Amino acid sequence: MAIYDRFGVGIPFDPDCTLVTSNLISPRALGIVRLILAVYTLTTLITILVFEGVVLHTIDAFCSYFTDLSYIGLCAYFWVSALHTLAFASRSQSRGPHTYPLQEWPRFFQLLHVLLNTTVYVAPFIVTVVFWVLLADHAFENRYEAWHNTSVHILNTSFAFLDILLGRFTPQWSSIPVLLVILVLYIALAYITYATQHFYTYSFLDPSKKHAYVLVYLLAMLIATLLVLALVKGLCRLRDRILGEEKRPESWAEMGNLNDPDRKEGYA
Repeated sequence: MAIYDRFGVGIPFDPDCTLVTSNLISPRALGIVRLILAVYTLTTLITILVFEGVVLHTIDAFCSYFTDLSYIGLCAYFWVSALHTLAFASRSQSRGPHTYPLQEWPRFFQLLHVLLNTTVYVAPFIVTVVFWVLLADHAFENRYEAWHNTSVHILNTSFAFLDILLGRFTPQWSSIPVLLVILVLYIALAYITYATQHFYTYSFLDPSKKHAYVLVYLLAMLIATLLVLALVKGLCRLRDRILGEEKRPESWAEMGNLNDPDRKEGYA
Protein backbone atom coordinates (compact mmCIF):
# COMPACT_ATOMS: atom_id res chain seq x y z
CA MET A 1 0.00 0.00 0.00
CA ALA A 2 1.19 3.50 -0.84
CA ILE A 3 0.63 4.79 2.68
CA TYR A 4 3.23 2.40 4.06
CA ASP A 5 5.80 3.35 1.45
CA ARG A 6 5.14 7.02 2.20
CA PHE A 7 6.31 6.48 5.77
CA GLY A 8 9.36 4.45 4.77
CA VAL A 9 7.77 1.10 5.59
CA GLY A 10 8.90 -0.71 2.48
CA ILE A 11 9.25 -4.36 1.50
CA PRO A 12 11.59 -5.61 2.85
CA PHE A 13 11.29 -3.47 5.95
CA ASP A 14 14.41 -1.55 7.02
CA PRO A 15 16.85 -3.57 4.85
CA ASP A 16 19.86 -1.64 6.20
CA CYS A 17 18.80 -2.31 9.81
CA THR A 18 18.94 1.41 10.60
CA LEU A 19 16.60 1.00 13.57
CA VAL A 20 18.92 -1.36 15.45
CA THR A 21 22.43 -0.26 14.48
CA SER A 22 24.70 2.68 15.19
CA ASN A 23 27.61 4.39 13.50
CA LEU A 24 29.29 4.85 16.88
CA ILE A 25 28.79 1.67 18.89
CA SER A 26 27.95 -1.98 18.32
CA PRO A 27 24.35 -3.22 18.21
CA ARG A 28 24.81 -4.94 21.57
CA ALA A 29 26.07 -1.74 23.19
CA LEU A 30 23.21 0.21 21.60
CA GLY A 31 20.73 -2.32 22.92
CA ILE A 32 22.19 -2.08 26.42
CA VAL A 33 22.02 1.73 26.37
CA ARG A 34 18.39 1.60 25.27
CA LEU A 35 17.60 -1.01 27.92
CA ILE A 36 19.11 1.17 30.66
CA LEU A 37 16.99 4.12 29.50
CA ALA A 38 13.94 1.85 29.32
CA VAL A 39 14.44 0.74 32.92
CA TYR A 40 14.94 4.31 34.13
CA THR A 41 11.87 5.68 32.35
CA LEU A 42 9.69 2.80 33.60
CA THR A 43 10.98 3.27 37.15
CA THR A 44 10.22 6.98 36.86
CA LEU A 45 6.67 6.34 35.68
CA ILE A 46 5.99 3.84 38.46
CA THR A 47 7.39 6.22 41.08
CA ILE A 48 5.28 9.11 39.79
CA LEU A 49 2.13 6.98 39.72
CA VAL A 50 2.68 5.69 43.26
CA PHE A 51 3.61 9.08 44.74
CA GLU A 52 0.81 10.98 43.03
CA GLY A 53 -1.69 8.26 43.87
CA VAL A 54 -0.74 7.70 47.52
CA VAL A 55 0.70 11.03 48.65
CA LEU A 56 -0.62 13.78 46.37
CA HIS A 57 -3.91 12.11 45.40
CA THR A 58 -3.68 13.61 41.91
CA ILE A 59 -3.51 10.36 39.96
CA ASP A 60 -6.83 11.08 38.21
CA ALA A 61 -5.13 13.82 36.20
CA PHE A 62 -2.08 11.80 35.18
CA CYS A 63 -3.16 10.98 31.62
CA SER A 64 -4.41 14.52 31.03
CA TYR A 65 -0.92 16.00 30.72
CA PHE A 66 1.00 15.95 27.46
CA THR A 67 4.21 15.59 29.47
CA ASP A 68 3.05 12.31 31.00
CA LEU A 69 1.66 10.95 27.75
CA SER A 70 4.87 11.73 25.87
CA TYR A 71 6.93 10.14 28.66
CA ILE A 72 4.85 6.97 28.37
CA GLY A 73 5.68 6.98 24.66
CA LEU A 74 9.36 7.49 25.46
CA CYS A 75 9.32 4.55 27.86
CA ALA A 76 7.48 2.31 25.38
CA TYR A 77 9.92 3.22 22.61
CA PHE A 78 13.02 2.39 24.64
CA TRP A 79 11.62 -0.97 25.73
CA VAL A 80 10.60 -1.99 22.22
CA SER A 81 13.76 -0.68 20.55
CA ALA A 82 15.99 -2.23 23.23
CA LEU A 83 14.46 -5.68 22.79
CA HIS A 84 14.67 -5.55 18.99
CA THR A 85 18.23 -4.22 19.09
CA LEU A 86 19.38 -6.91 21.51
CA ALA A 87 17.61 -9.56 19.42
CA PHE A 88 19.47 -8.29 16.35
CA ALA A 89 22.77 -8.35 18.24
CA SER A 90 22.10 -11.92 19.33
CA ARG A 91 21.16 -13.10 15.85
CA SER A 92 24.24 -11.44 14.40
CA GLN A 93 26.37 -13.92 16.32
CA SER A 94 24.78 -16.84 14.49
CA ARG A 95 25.25 -18.05 10.94
CA GLY A 96 21.63 -17.34 10.03
CA PRO A 97 20.18 -14.14 8.54
CA HIS A 98 21.04 -10.99 10.46
CA THR A 99 17.56 -9.65 11.09
CA TYR A 100 15.44 -8.51 14.02
CA PRO A 101 11.85 -9.48 14.95
CA LEU A 102 10.14 -6.28 13.76
CA GLN A 103 11.25 -7.02 10.19
CA GLU A 104 9.09 -10.15 10.30
CA TRP A 105 6.02 -8.52 11.85
CA PRO A 106 2.95 -7.23 9.93
CA ARG A 107 3.49 -3.89 8.20
CA PHE A 108 0.95 -2.19 10.45
CA PHE A 109 3.16 -2.78 13.49
CA GLN A 110 6.21 -1.66 11.53
CA LEU A 111 4.39 1.57 10.71
CA LEU A 112 3.43 2.07 14.36
CA HIS A 113 7.06 1.68 15.41
CA VAL A 114 8.26 4.19 12.83
CA LEU A 115 5.63 6.70 13.98
CA LEU A 116 6.49 6.07 17.64
CA ASN A 117 10.16 6.63 16.85
CA THR A 118 9.27 9.90 15.14
CA THR A 119 7.21 11.18 18.08
CA VAL A 120 10.04 10.29 20.47
CA TYR A 121 12.42 12.39 18.38
CA VAL A 122 10.03 15.39 18.39
CA ALA A 123 7.72 15.52 21.42
CA PRO A 124 10.35 15.63 24.23
CA PHE A 125 11.90 18.79 22.81
CA ILE A 126 8.51 20.52 22.66
CA VAL A 127 7.67 19.40 26.21
CA THR A 128 10.97 20.69 27.57
CA VAL A 129 10.85 24.06 25.82
CA VAL A 130 7.21 24.77 26.73
CA PHE A 131 7.74 23.82 30.37
CA TRP A 132 10.88 25.85 31.01
CA VAL A 133 9.64 28.88 29.06
CA LEU A 134 6.05 29.03 30.35
CA LEU A 135 5.45 26.76 33.33
CA ALA A 136 8.58 26.33 35.44
CA ASP A 137 7.92 28.83 38.25
CA HIS A 138 7.89 26.19 41.01
CA ALA A 139 9.96 23.50 39.34
CA PHE A 140 12.26 22.93 42.33
CA GLU A 141 10.07 23.86 45.30
CA ASN A 142 10.68 20.50 47.02
CA ARG A 143 12.75 17.36 46.55
CA TYR A 144 10.05 15.43 44.72
CA GLU A 145 9.29 18.26 42.29
CA ALA A 146 13.00 18.73 41.62
CA TRP A 147 13.46 15.06 40.75
CA HIS A 148 10.17 14.84 38.86
CA ASN A 149 10.82 17.87 36.69
CA THR A 150 14.42 16.87 36.07
CA SER A 151 13.28 13.44 34.88
CA VAL A 152 10.36 14.44 32.67
CA HIS A 153 11.47 17.91 31.54
CA ILE A 154 15.25 17.59 31.19
CA LEU A 155 16.25 13.93 30.96
CA ASN A 156 13.44 13.23 28.50
CA THR A 157 15.09 15.48 25.94
CA SER A 158 18.55 14.22 26.87
CA PHE A 159 17.45 10.63 26.26
CA ALA A 160 15.87 11.52 22.92
CA PHE A 161 18.98 13.42 21.84
CA LEU A 162 21.20 10.51 22.86
CA ASP A 163 19.15 8.10 20.76
CA ILE A 164 19.31 10.48 17.81
CA LEU A 165 23.09 10.64 18.15
CA LEU A 166 23.61 6.90 18.58
CA GLY A 167 20.92 5.69 16.18
CA ARG A 168 20.59 5.84 12.40
CA PHE A 169 16.87 6.55 12.00
CA THR A 170 15.75 9.75 10.27
CA PRO A 171 12.10 10.92 10.55
CA GLN A 172 10.11 11.34 7.35
CA TRP A 173 8.45 14.59 6.23
CA SER A 174 5.35 12.48 5.65
CA SER A 175 4.94 12.21 9.43
CA ILE A 176 3.89 15.89 9.67
CA PRO A 177 0.12 15.18 9.40
CA VAL A 178 0.39 12.51 12.09
CA LEU A 179 2.26 14.84 14.45
CA LEU A 180 -0.31 17.59 13.90
CA VAL A 181 -3.21 15.19 14.45
CA ILE A 182 -1.63 14.06 17.73
CA LEU A 183 -1.29 17.68 18.82
CA VAL A 184 -4.88 18.52 17.89
CA LEU A 185 -6.16 15.42 19.68
CA TYR A 186 -4.26 16.39 22.80
CA ILE A 187 -5.73 19.90 22.74
CA ALA A 188 -9.17 18.29 22.51
CA LEU A 189 -8.27 16.06 25.47
CA ALA A 190 -7.19 19.10 27.48
CA TYR A 191 -10.59 20.74 27.02
CA ILE A 192 -12.38 17.46 27.74
CA THR A 193 -10.40 17.35 30.98
CA TYR A 194 -11.63 20.82 31.83
CA ALA A 195 -15.22 19.84 31.06
CA THR A 196 -15.05 16.69 33.21
CA GLN A 197 -12.53 17.57 35.96
CA HIS A 198 -12.83 21.36 35.93
CA PHE A 199 -9.20 22.37 35.55
CA TYR A 200 -6.87 23.32 32.71
CA THR A 201 -3.82 21.11 32.36
CA TYR A 202 -1.82 24.12 31.15
CA SER A 203 -2.62 27.70 32.09
CA PHE A 204 -2.08 29.03 28.56
CA LEU A 205 -5.11 27.00 27.42
CA ASP A 206 -7.44 28.94 29.72
CA PRO A 207 -9.36 31.48 27.58
CA SER A 208 -10.67 33.31 30.65
CA LYS A 209 -7.15 34.38 31.60
CA LYS A 210 -5.46 34.86 28.24
CA HIS A 211 -8.36 34.87 25.81
CA ALA A 212 -6.52 36.84 23.15
CA TYR A 213 -3.44 34.63 23.35
CA VAL A 214 -4.86 31.10 23.38
CA LEU A 215 -4.99 30.91 19.58
CA VAL A 216 -1.50 32.41 19.40
CA TYR A 217 -0.17 29.75 21.78
CA LEU A 218 -1.83 26.96 19.82
CA LEU A 219 -0.47 28.29 16.53
CA ALA A 220 2.97 28.58 18.12
CA MET A 221 2.74 24.92 19.17
CA LEU A 222 1.94 23.87 15.61
CA ILE A 223 4.85 25.90 14.24
CA ALA A 224 7.15 24.56 16.97
CA THR A 225 6.26 20.99 15.98
CA LEU A 226 7.24 21.64 12.36
CA LEU A 227 10.39 23.47 13.42
CA VAL A 228 11.50 20.71 15.78
CA LEU A 229 10.93 18.07 13.09
CA ALA A 230 13.02 20.11 10.64
CA LEU A 231 15.80 20.57 13.20
CA VAL A 232 15.80 16.88 14.09
CA LYS A 233 15.96 15.90 10.42
CA GLY A 234 18.84 18.31 9.96
CA LEU A 235 20.60 16.87 12.99
CA CYS A 236 20.13 13.34 11.65
CA ARG A 237 21.53 14.36 8.26
CA LEU A 238 24.52 15.98 9.95
CA ARG A 239 25.02 12.86 12.07
CA ASP A 240 25.00 10.65 8.99
CA ARG A 241 27.37 12.95 7.15
CA ILE A 242 29.90 13.04 10.00
CA LEU A 243 29.41 9.46 11.19
CA GLY A 244 28.39 7.91 7.88
CA GLU A 245 28.49 4.26 6.96
CA GLU A 246 32.05 4.58 5.76
CA LYS A 247 33.00 5.35 9.38
CA ARG A 248 31.14 2.32 10.72
CA PRO A 249 33.17 -0.82 11.51
CA GLU A 250 32.53 -3.58 8.98
CA SER A 251 31.87 -6.02 11.83
CA TRP A 252 28.34 -4.69 12.16
CA ALA A 253 27.93 -2.79 8.87
CA GLU A 254 27.75 -6.21 7.23
CA MET A 255 25.18 -7.47 9.73
CA GLY A 256 22.41 -5.70 7.86
CA ASN A 257 23.47 -7.27 4.51
CA LEU A 258 23.98 -3.75 3.21
CA ASN A 259 25.54 -4.90 -0.02
CA ASP A 260 22.73 -7.27 -1.02
CA PRO A 261 21.63 -6.04 -4.48
CA ASP A 262 18.24 -7.74 -4.15
CA ARG A 263 17.21 -5.58 -1.21
CA LYS A 264 15.03 -2.54 -1.82
CA GLU A 265 15.64 0.86 -0.36
CA GLY A 266 14.20 1.34 3.12
CA TYR A 267 14.83 4.74 4.74
CA ALA A 268 16.13 7.81 3.00
